[in-house]
Amino acid sequence: MRPYQIYAVKAIVDCIEQNRGNGYIWHTTGSGKTLTSFKASTLLKDNPNIEKCLFVVDRKDLDRQTREEFNKFQEGSVEENTNTGTLVRRMLSTSYADKVIVTTIQKLGLALDGSNTKNYKERLQPLGDKRVVFIFDECHRSQFGENHKSIKEFFPNAQLFGFTGTPIFEKNATYKTIEGQQASYKTTDEVFQKELHSYTITNAIEDKNVLRFHIDYFKPDAVVSVESDAHKIAVANAIIDKHEKATHHRRFNAIFATSSINDASLYYDLFKSLQAYNQQDDENYHPLNIACVFSPPAEGDKDIKQIQEDLPQEKADNAVEPNKKKKALIRIIADYNKQYGTNHGINEFDGYYQDVQQRIKDQKYSNADYPHNNKIDVMIVVDMLLTGFDSKYLNTLYVDKNLKYHGLIQAFSRTNRVINDTKPYGNILDFRHQEDAVDKAMVLFSGAKTANPKEIWLVESASDVMVKYEAAVANLNLFMDTKGLEFRPSEVHNLQGDEARAEFINTFKEIQRLKTQLDQYTDLQETQVESIESVLSPNDLRSFKSVYLDTAKRLKAVQAKGDAKTSQEVQQLDFEFVLFASAVIDYDYIMGLIAKYTQDGPSKEKMTREELINLLSSSANLMEERDDIIDYINSLKVGNSLSEEAIRTGYQRFKASQSDKELRTIADKHGITPDSLKEFVDAIMYRMIFDGEKLSDLLAPLDLGWKARTTVELALMEDLVPLLNKRAQGREIAGLNAYE
Repeated sequence: MRPYQIYAVKAIVDCIEQNRGNGYIWHTTGSGKTLTSFKASTLLKDNPNIEKCLFVVDRKDLDRQTREEFNKFQEGSVEENTNTGTLVRRMLSTSYADKVIVTTIQKLGLALDGSNTKNYKERLQPLGDKRVVFIFDECHRSQFGENHKSIKEFFPNAQLFGFTGTPIFEKNATYKTIEGQQASYKTTDEVFQKELHSYTITNAIEDKNVLRFHIDYFKPDAVVSVESDAHKIAVANAIIDKHEKATHHRRFNAIFATSSINDASLYYDLFKSLQAYNQQDDENYHPLNIACVFSPPAEGDKDIKQIQEDLPQEKADNAVEPNKKKKALIRIIADYNKQYGTNHGINEFDGYYQDVQQRIKDQKYSNADYPHNNKIDVMIVVDMLLTGFDSKYLNTLYVDKNLKYHGLIQAFSRTNRVINDTKPYGNILDFRHQEDAVDKAMVLFSGAKTANPKEIWLVESASDVMVKYEAAVANLNLFMDTKGLEFRPSEVHNLQGDEARAEFINTFKEIQRLKTQLDQYTDLQETQVESIESVLSPNDLRSFKSVYLDTAKRLKAVQAKGDAKTSQEVQQLDFEFVLFASAVIDYDYIMGLIAKYTQDGPSKEKMTREELINLLSSSANLMEERDDIIDYINSLKVGNSLSEEAIRTGYQRFKASQSDKELRTIADKHGITPDSLKEFVDAIMYRMIFDGEKLSDLLAPLDLGWKARTTVELALMEDLVPLLNKRAQGREIAGLNAYE
């Protein structure tokens, strides 16, 4: 746990032990509220003065999500309450396992409803005068107010604690949440009496626990009404144009927040038509995978009614022309089923909603492990997913919807989860130019630090980062000069000693980090792009990346040997290969480029042999296979046209042949028969387990004493480990680390 989480848990525990009433914890979205609340709950589990601790969420999907998170922290710590009857039974249970309960506020509300025919409230009477602790997640939600009174009346000795990332203050207690209507909230202080601990988004950004934001206020070429078709066409085209840059070539994905169900479905159809046109116009255009989700008309469905309590715009929209909304969603789900091979229907909406969320989270997998056509690039929403949804690989929010105060902060915060330097900030593209609303929200939710929140919340301008980038390139130039070398990628191989190579790694890594940040600015002007490329040309940048990877591979091997004589500079290196991994340059992409390379005719994507090898060498994606692919490219004849399928088949044969040659060389070197070594290696790769007994069997024919056998074994494994790791392609071989 982090210090602020410990302080928050202590504040709750102290408040309970001293029986000082209620309180709330203001911890910003993304700061780990679930872990904090879990720790508080588990400590209360061992407090003999507390009868029960109920952790209350407001939606079924958050109930499921919270239970999963709690059980990750401690297996079996909470169970599912499949219905209100189960909740009541567990509330009455004296079992230690039932002392902490996760439930929805809807089930709790039914349990305390005196008019319910199942008499739940009457059955709970023995608990009425006990000390029960309620912990509410996102405690300002719409249904909380309705249930607060009944909880206090039935449990007069209860203590209520709320967790929120965006408290309700007087300024944001009433604001426009539904087009044309007003919605009001009680302030968090009114409901929970006092703030026990705060850790605001300002604190979290300063501590680097969440990311800052880059906001691009989109300016269309012509002034048009936001309600017009011209506006929507401009927005859709802007998203198509900017998405590659915003999401770092689809390494990440995006949510598109629209103002109504009608707008969501209109945008969905617009993307389909625009992308169909783009495909006809350009055979190399790769369409974005677009999906859409909004709640259907409830039509008496209690689950739909439940989720719509916190979806004010969707609830209001579904009250007008519900059949039109229903037909639109049926069509959208049908497209989804066709695209992803699923079988969802509107009558089982929760299954579709869960699939959508998981598919957004599946962005974390590489395209090699989970092909891109299974993923979602842009998720069109109205209210859904703008609160409570977490995915580290979601980095962009497109906004064509009026947002204010806590609604704005909650929506923006979907993008600011920390991963590594490939995701330098959360990207916001605002198509309604809401700079004033953003400024007000930043001031309100900065807590005590309100002097100049923009400096903390927002990333530096592209111009400022360009200055840093230029300085970093100049620093590399100076480094090469001090080593008596010209500022050329080929000269890096002439560096003398591992300490100098380590210095190059750290110096160039800063260039790549800043370039990665610049690459994701969606508001760069053409003149700025030209200026960036003039500092270090794209060809030189690729070549420097290539020698970086060669040098890093060499130094990583030095680190792996664990020699005590290795310098501290080398031992402490962090190569951050993720900065050099391309979301574009994967196996499929390279095979396609090689096929184009063999063709006679001209092509937009056709490259020369040197360009192909340079591109391949500049990415960390295929490091283990890089040499084989380069050798294969060099073996091909230009003009001998091959299809992509023929290239794939040919490469696999080539790679198998190369591997067999390596095995024969190793077998001859160590006096082992090639067939027995191949059988040994094949068995390892089949099970992904290194078997020491099989190694003994392999060496048995040599009839060596234990000392000589140990020497031969270590020499053999020194040659064999790189080959095994190369074949494993990043997967772990169990038991092999003993020789690494």
